[in-house]
Amino acid sequence: MSDHGTEGRAASGIDYGSYLRLEELLALQTPQSVPEHPDELLFIVVHQASELWFKVLRHEMDTLITALEGFDTMRALLAVQRVNVLTEIVAQQLTALDTLPPQRFAQFRGYLGSSSGSQSVQFRAIEATAGLRDPHFLQAISEHGEPPAEVQAALQRPTLQSLVLALLEHEQVALEELYMGPGPTPLFLLVEGLLEFEQRFARWRFLHVQLVERIIGPGTGGTGGTLGAKYLSRTVSHKFFPELWAVRARFYGR
Repeated sequence: MSDHGTEGRAASGIDYGSYLRLEELLALQTPQSVPEHPDELLFIVVHQASELWFKVLRHEMDTLITALEGFDTMRALLAVQRVNVLTEIVAQQLTALDTLPPQRFAQFRGYLGSSSGSQSVQFRAIEATAGLRDPHFLQAISEHGEPPAEVQAALQRPTLQSLVLALLEHEQVALEELYMGPGPTPLFLLVEGLLEFEQRFARWRFLHVQLVERIIGPGTGGTGGTLGAKYLSRTVSHKFFPELWAVRARFYGR
């Protein structure tokens, strides 16, 4: 019996809508404003879409970690390329909210209750998985009790920086050597890919700060009792890979 026939039977009864479970998916946008504010749907979809992309990003970061743990440079390189594309997608979709004027957001902001983007468990897990251990971050995730299980699990994993340094040690290559050879190597491209991830993630943070300042102002408190843009602006300087950045200073110092 042909493989083609087997595949055909397995897919019988599945169409576009049922495969993507569109009926359930499109029923998940439930504006809270009364009467329903015309801009609240956009606000909900942008944040729900972000959470979906966060799910994919976490999945691909797991692939990256597995590759690094297995000292598989090429697989890790492919994984970090996808991680970077996904990070850019998350950042760019924020621009849809640039079309939300302050006065219109104010008309339904009260219906958000205590919800805040800082409560996104997936986003916090991504930060922890990448390697964020900054005291400011650790304080933020513990402010209202024990961090969620997903975040605690991510904090227990090796950081991406420690994994790539272990890979370099396994390959018997010093970090500085990647920048002193005759041309780029897969290890060089991998390290640079991680720095690109950090840059794109920082760009997402910066765009988020600008968005919040544009809608509610730089000094206005955020929803859920947060500090709004004031808090977000502090996160832009967070670093996942301090040693990968510092190697440049050592290189020029020589």
